Amino acid sequence: MQKPTLAELTRVFARIGCLSFGGPAGQIALMQRELVDERGWVEQGAFLRALNLCHLLPGPEAQQLATWIGWRLHGTRGGLIAGMLFVLPGAAVMLALSLLYVAAAGLHWFAALFLGIKAAVLAVVVQALVRVARRALGTRFKLALAVLAALALTTARAPFPLVILAAGLIGAIAARWQPDWLGTHHGVPAASPLESSRRLVAASLQTIALWLAIWALPLALVFLTLGPDHVLWQIGLFFSRLAVVTFGGAYAVLAYMAQAAVSGFGWLSPGEMADGLGLAESTPGPLIMVTQFVGFIAAWRHPGGLSPLMAGVMGAGLTTWVTFAPCFLWIFACAPWMERLERAEVLQGALAAITAAVVGVIANLALWFALHVLFRTVSAHGLPVLSSLDWRAAVIAGGAALMLFGLKRGIMQTLALSAAAGLAFSAF
Repeated sequence: MQKPTLAELTRVFARIGCLSFGGPAGQIALMQRELVDERGWVEQGAFLRALNLCHLLPGPEAQQLATWIGWRLHGTRGGLIAGMLFVLPGAAVMLALSLLYVAAAGLHWFAALFLGIKAAVLAVVVQALVRVARRALGTRFKLALAVLAALALTTARAPFPLVILAAGLIGAIAARWQPDWLGTHHGVPAASPLESSRRLVAASLQTIALWLAIWALPLALVFLTLGPDHVLWQIGLFFSRLAVVTFGGAYAVLAYMAQAAVSGFGWLSPGEMADGLGLAESTPGPLIMVTQFVGFIAAWRHPGGLSPLMAGVMGAGLTTWVTFAPCFLWIFACAPWMERLERAEVLQGALAAITAAVVGVIANLALWFALHVLFRTVSAHGLPVLSSLDWRAAVIAGGAALMLFGLKRGIMQTLALSAAAGLAFSAF
C-alpha cells in the first residue's frame, strides 16, 4: 500500500470535497475510485470495514469515512484535513446560497424557481425511501419495525429520538435471542493484534474529553456573551441534540428537524424547509448541510440585537460546528476499536433495527413534504384541504418522479429541469 504525503492527501481531499455530489452513495463511490482503485492508499477490505463502522455511528457516514481514511493515513492531522475538506466546500456554497435566498425572497421569479425545486425534492425523498427500503428491509421483522416506526411518528406523534432508542433496544434484544429476525448472521472477521484494552480505554477517554470541549466551546461563548434566551443558544442546543441521534443519514432526521424548526421554534415555514433541502441536494458534501440553512434562516429572522447578516452567518457557522464536531469525536474515539465493534453482535443487531426503523422515519418525511408541497393549506390536525391542491407542484413532482424512476436521470438534472418548469408555469 502506498502512503501519500500530507500535501498529497490535502490535494486529493480538496478535489473530493468539491466533487462530492449525489448523496452518500455517490460520495462513497467517489472515494472508492480515488483512494482505493486509482491510488491504492487504502485496502479494499479496510475500506469496507471502516464503512461498516461509520454506519454504526450517528452522523453522515461519507464524511466520517473520509475522516477515518485521513486518520489511518496521517493520524489526527490527516483525519482533520480529510474530514474538514469534505465539508468546507459545501458549507461555503450553502452559505452563499442562503445569502442569495434571503436577498431574493419575495421576488416572483425566485418563488417560481423554488416551486419547481420543492416539487422535485418530494420525488427525491421518495427515491431515497425506495433505496433505503430495498437495502434495509430484508426480513418480515424489519418490515414490521419500519411500519411501527412510521405509525409511531404519524399517528402517535412519538418523538424521533424515542423511536430510534426503542428500535435500537429491540434490535439488541433480537440479536441476542432471535438473530434470524434481523438477518445478522455473518462471518466474524479474523482478529488482528490489538492494543491492550486498558490503553485503548485511556486513549479513548482522553479523545472524548478533548472533543467534548471542542464541541461545547462555541456554545459556552454564546451563553456567556448573549445569554440563554438568544436564538443562537437555542440553535446550538437543538443541533447538538440532533447530532447525537442522526442515525440512518440526513433523511432520517429531516422530518424531526423540520417539525421542530417549523412548529416548535417557528424559525421558518414548511415551504422554506423544502427549499433548504433543495439547496442541500444541489451542493457538494453531506446532505445534512441543510441544517446550516435552517440555522442561518433562524438567526437571520431573530437576530436579537445583532444585525441580521451577522446573526445569520453566526447561526450558519454555529450549526455547522455542532453538526460536524461530533463526527470527529466519534471517529477519533472509535476507530481504534473498529475490529472489536465489528464483532459486537448486539451492536450490529441494534444498528440493523435502527436502519429498518429509519425506513418508517423517511416514509413519515415523504408524507410531511407531500402535504406541504402539494397543498397550500394543511389543517391543524395534519390533514390537507383538498381544494388547495397546487396543480403546478403536482405536475412537476410527477415529472421529477418520471425522470428519477423511469428515465434514470440524476438528481442535479432533475432539479434543474424542475426549476425551469416552475419558471414556465409561473406564466399561468
